[in-house]
Amino acid sequence: MSGKQAVLAVLLMGISVLGASAAAQDEKNEVTGILGRIFISDQGIHGPNAPTINPFVRSGKGLTFEVNYARRLLGTQVYAVSGEVPAVFNLDEDLGSGGDVVPSGYKQIFVTPSVRLNLFPATAVSPWVSFGGGFGHFSESNNLNYYGTNPGGSTTSGVIQGGLGLDVRVWHRFSIRGEVRDFWSGTPDLPLADTGKTRQHNFFVGGGVVYHF
Repeated sequence: MSGKQAVLAVLLMGISVLGASAAAQDEKNEVTGILGRIFISDQGIHGPNAPTINPFVRSGKGLTFEVNYARRLLGTQVYAVSGEVPAVFNLDEDLGSGGDVVPSGYKQIFVTPSVRLNLFPATAVSPWVSFGGGFGHFSESNNLNYYGTNPGGSTTSGVIQGGLGLDVRVWHRFSIRGEVRDFWSGTPDLPLADTGKTRQHNFFVGGGVVYHF
């Protein structure tokens, strides 16, 4: 390659990078769809209702989806700060135990307005962290795990959200995103299974698509 051709290639590369950067700066809004699962640690059951075998509340890994709207509030080539509203829906969280002391499952919803910090937002790869708070709602099955009516009811509590992830621009206005979020919430109402807990961690792990506009 001659010297002129090399200079021309560098100039074209610079123009393309600046153009992509300008486009990224103009895209202040985004909507995201994420699919994943929520992981909840097992909890020991205390008191007279504790089963002699398998005295735990064991949670499944509920298939979960997230919809998220975000708007950039400020930023540079190095960082961007956005307000986001992740809404996460786990509509089939199974429960199990050694005794008939827990409902067969419940639904949970988290909505947590948050602030997100992206590094290198104008490049193809942008890591980020998020922090915020909102509410969570648990809606339990009417039936216990084996037989009988569940004496527990629906509950709503405050939630603190913390997360981290990675956005990778793949085509024009579209990125793919991988993320992990922890929703620290209240617990479902389990009057027959006293775990001694009033809060629990709900770890959401997922991936999906981001549309910038």
